[in-house]
Amino acid sequence: MLHGGEIRDAMLGWKTHGTLSPARDNVVLYPTSYGARHPELEWLIGPDRVLDPTRWFVVQIDMFGNGISSSPSNTPDYPPLVTAWDNVQAQRQVLRDVFGIERLHAAYGWSMGAQQAYHWAACFPDAVARVVINCGSARTAPHNQVFLRGLMAVLEAAPEYRGEGRFAAEPALAKRAFGRIYAGWALSQDFYRAGLHLSPETPDLAAYLRVWETRYDAKPAADLLAQLRCWDAGDISDNPLHGGDLPRALAAIRARVLLMPGATDLYFRVADNEAELPHLRDAKLFPIPGIHGHRAGNPAGNATDTAFLREAVRLWLG
Repeated sequence: MLHGGEIRDAMLGWKTHGTLSPARDNVVLYPTSYGARHPELEWLIGPDRVLDPTRWFVVQIDMFGNGISSSPSNTPDYPPLVTAWDNVQAQRQVLRDVFGIERLHAAYGWSMGAQQAYHWAACFPDAVARVVINCGSARTAPHNQVFLRGLMAVLEAAPEYRGEGRFAAEPALAKRAFGRIYAGWALSQDFYRAGLHLSPETPDLAAYLRVWETRYDAKPAADLLAQLRCWDAGDISDNPLHGGDLPRALAAIRARVLLMPGATDLYFRVADNEAELPHLRDAKLFPIPGIHGHRAGNPAGNATDTAFLREAVRLWLG
């Protein structure tokens, strides 16, 4: 691991969609995002959806810490910090060993998946032709870290927490508080002002927050904490290749980069991508309009943002 420790007998979960071409030149990598497992993200894969498996060989890979791949919940000696760098190194090995894939047509990712896609472009500049950075950044910004460290503090303050990222039992009350806090960050102020949180199932704010309280019930707290630490440490330059020099890491990217921040995202801000843009060789900034905040990048059930995402990504993939 980049910051010490090892994952013994490491496991990576994955699922493929479509057919690998004889030349192995139609591969689109789609790593998972925070708290998600690959089945939860399959909704955007389909002939009429964002990623078309009749054209592309789409490979979903579960990131470390998500409960399918090696995670605190299934690995007794899971290291304190497993980074995006560690994830992409393992992903590349799987693609080589299982499929004989040396180069990606594209890496597509949302949120923490976007961080991994960015790492692919910076760490393996000759191995990926295009990347789509959907609501992500090259380095986790300080205000983003404020959000993440608040969530960490909620979990670590639970009486069930026993240190070193482990829990004696699932901290049910802490996870409910965790969900309530998350609700204030995942969607924008404008989303709530417009009353989009209200529905027949959630007729008022209290009912809506009760849904968020249970959002992470099935996710082990140790896994949630491990992924928070990975997200917090996100930095494409924090590795032996780039030595912490972010402009150098960005300049090393040879892939065509589509930056798609959410216009009202509260933690992966448009300004983060604007600051990255001058250092990239071949990039386009194309914000997702609308008021759904960070969720605009994973707009299940939101036809407007889905259509915008579909058109932009399909055009970029070619």
